[in-house]
Amino acid sequence: MRIDIDKDVCIGAGQCALTAPDVFTQDDDGYSTLLPGREDGGGSPLLREAARACPVSAITVSETVS
Repeated sequence: MRIDIDKDVCIGAGQCALTAPDVFTQDDDGYSTLLPGREDGGGSPLLREAARACPVSAITVSETVS
């Protein structure tokens, strides 16, 4: 998986961190960021739900091709 967070779009609502706290957190300014070591989602079953929960669609989840 590839996870992209558009920092120019993120408003810091925190829905991603609430939905998938094993993948997302918020930085000191309140904006979404990935937890260290979770850049690929870590197999979280809530990853796509967290992206859908973003009120401004700042998170994109895509399959990576090996």
